[in-house]
Amino acid sequence: MADLSNANLPYSLDAEQAVLGSILLDSKLINDVTEKLSAQSFHVGLNSEIFGVILQMSLSGQPIDIITVMEAAVRKNIFDTQADAKLYLTKLMESAISPSSIESYAKIIAEKYMVRQLMFASNEIFNLAGAGTEEPQSLLDFAESKIYSIRSEKDIVGLTPIKPTVLEKVKELSEIQADPKAFENRYISTSYELLDTKIFGFAPADLIIVAGRPGTGKTTFAINVAVKVAKKYRDKKVAVFSFEMSRHQLVERILASEARITTDQMRKGEIDRNGWKNISDATDFLSALDVYIDDTPNVSVGEMKAKLRRLKGVSVVVIDYLQLMSLNRRDMNRNAEISEITRNLKIMAKELELTVILASQLSRESAKRQDKRPTLVDLRDSGAIEQDADIVLMLHRESMFDPETEFPNRCECIIEKNRRGETGKFDLNFIGEYYLFESAEFIHVNEY
Repeated sequence: MADLSNANLPYSLDAEQAVLGSILLDSKLINDVTEKLSAQSFHVGLNSEIFGVILQMSLSGQPIDIITVMEAAVRKNIFDTQADAKLYLTKLMESAISPSSIESYAKIIAEKYMVRQLMFASNEIFNLAGAGTEEPQSLLDFAESKIYSIRSEKDIVGLTPIKPTVLEKVKELSEIQADPKAFENRYISTSYELLDTKIFGFAPADLIIVAGRPGTGKTTFAINVAVKVAKKYRDKKVAVFSFEMSRHQLVERILASEARITTDQMRKGEIDRNGWKNISDATDFLSALDVYIDDTPNVSVGEMKAKLRRLKGVSVVVIDYLQLMSLNRRDMNRNAEISEITRNLKIMAKELELTVILASQLSRESAKRQDKRPTLVDLRDSGAIEQDADIVLMLHRESMFDPETEFPNRCECIIEKNRRGETGKFDLNFIGEYYLFESAEFIHVNEY
C-alpha cells in the first residue's frame, strides 16, 4: 500500500511565512486572503495553527498584531513560552512582503494545497483499489467524488459587485423589448403552452423533476417533452438515459405516439395501409431528429457527464428514472445516496449548461390519503430531491383511483415547485394506447 506520510509533498515555505508576516504587520490584509486560504492550506503545522488563530481572532473582532497573536498562540499551547512565540512571529514579520503582492502569494499556497489534496486523493484511490474489496463501479464513483470535492473547493467564486449583473439584466430587458423573440431564445419551450406560461420553458442549468406514482405516465411525459424539443429546435440535441427500458422499447413508444399506432398493433402486426403510411412518415421524421438514447445499466453521473461532453451540443437530458440510479457506495444509506445523486445531477446541469429532466417515483403515502393528489412530501427516498430541483412537476390521474371518474383520460400536471414563478396546475389528456400527453381541450388552471 502506498504511504505518503514521508513523501516530499509540494509546498512553499517562503509563501507561507510571507503571508503570515504581512498580516501580522497589517491586520487588514487578512481580508485579501481568507477567500483563497484556510488553516489547512498551510503545509507547515506551525504556520497552519498560527493562521487558524488569526482567522479566529478576525472572526471575533479582536485586534491582530504580534502581541495579541503571541498571547493567543501561547494560550492554545502552540508555543511553550512567550519567548518561543515572539522569536517565531518576529521571524515571520521579517518575511513580510508588499501588500500588493499578498494575493499572489496566497495563490501559490492555495495551488500547492490543491496538488497535495490530489496526491492524497490519488493515494486513497490507489489503496482502496489495491485492497480488492470494492466493485470497479464503486471505485469509479469514489474516485469521482474525491476529485469533485477538490474541484468544488477550487471553484468557489467570491462576492462580486452588483453593478455588472444589473447592467447585464437591463441589456437583456432592452433586447426583449426590441425583439420579443429574444425572450423565447433564452428558454426552450416545452410545447405545452400552459406549462410554458408558468415556468417560461427550460433554461440551461435547470434540474426538472417529473414525479408520479408507477403507471402515471412520468416516463411518457418526459419522453414526449424530449421529442417535442427535438422537433421544435432542430439545432438542439436531446439525450435520453434509460435505466428501466431498452432503447427498442423507448423507440417503440415514440413511434407509436408519432404514428398513432398502438404498440399492441405493432406487436401483433395488425397494421393497415394507412397505418404503414403513418409509420413510414413518422420513421422519416424521427430519423432526422437529434435524439440520442443510452440504455446502459448502472451509468454513474460521472459517466453521463463524460458521454455528454463527447457528444457536444446537448441542450436537454432526460433520465428515467432516479430510483434506479445508484452510487454503489457501501458507506451510504439510500437517502444519502439519492441526495448525492440529485446534487451531482444539478451540478452536471450547471457545469454543462443544459437542462436535466429527471423522472422520479412518488411514495405510496399519497394513495392512502382521501385526496390522492401528491405533494412534495411524497417524493420518495430523500428531501434533497426537492431541495436540488429548480422545478418539480407531479402527475396525477384520478382514473387510477376512481375508474368511474367523469374524465378518464384527464391527467393533472401539478407544478409543486417553481423557482421562476408561480406554482399551480393544469390539465393534460393522457392517451395511453399511444403513449402520448396532449394539451387538454377542457384546460383549466387552479392556483393554490
